[in-house]
Amino acid sequence: MFTQMSDSVLAAIIAGTATLSASFLQLRSAALRDRGVPGAAARRKNRLQRIIFLVIIGASAVSGFAASQWLNEGERAAQGALQKELQARIAEVSHTAGELEATRAAERAEIETGVLRRIGIDGVAVTASVPACRAASSGDAPGARACGEAEAVPVTLCATIPAGATVTEVALFSRRADDDTPWSSSRYLPGQEAGEARFAEKYSETAPEAGTRQVCQAFAHWSADHARMVRVLVRYSL
Repeated sequence: MFTQMSDSVLAAIIAGTATLSASFLQLRSAALRDRGVPGAAARRKNRLQRIIFLVIIGASAVSGFAASQWLNEGERAAQGALQKELQARIAEVSHTAGELEATRAAERAEIETGVLRRIGIDGVAVTASVPACRAASSGDAPGARACGEAEAVPVTLCATIPAGATVTEVALFSRRADDDTPWSSSRYLPGQEAGEARFAEKYSETAPEAGTRQVCQAFAHWSADHARMVRVLVRYSL
């Protein structure tokens, strides 16, 4: 299987062949002209022509090789320049793609922060239902003795907020489970007792984890007559 010659090598071969052909034709014409010359003089002239012909062949070979090398060097230089330009274009495209990705990431982070700020203004609400309390020693018999506050089992409600947020308000609400009173009319103060129910005086916070932390509020309900609904609303700023 033949490999394809480069244009530079083919051009050098053509130039060398043309030079040799012209030299050979000149030598042949001179030999034909010298047929009538005496023997000794003709031999000397033929020997000189052969030497000249060999010199021409050598010079043609050297010049062809030099031309081929020169053309190859030119091709290599052109290919090197093209490769450098291609690498520069690839680097430019990569840089532009990196800047675009960074811009998108910044815009996405800004949007997410805006959403979290809005949630912080509106507040994160947690709601739970607390059943009526029963004293452990009375069982479920009719007329069972009601619980006291010391016997009530606290319920803890936790709202999840961003780790870097600052708590601005913890609003507390509680109402009977069968009451449709609006939450805004059922607000409690920390530590306030009302309807045999009480919120803890202070809320607690957990350590940040995975970019979030929890704000928790304990609530105790010891009424034996009814269940209660309880709600905690945590507002924060970023």
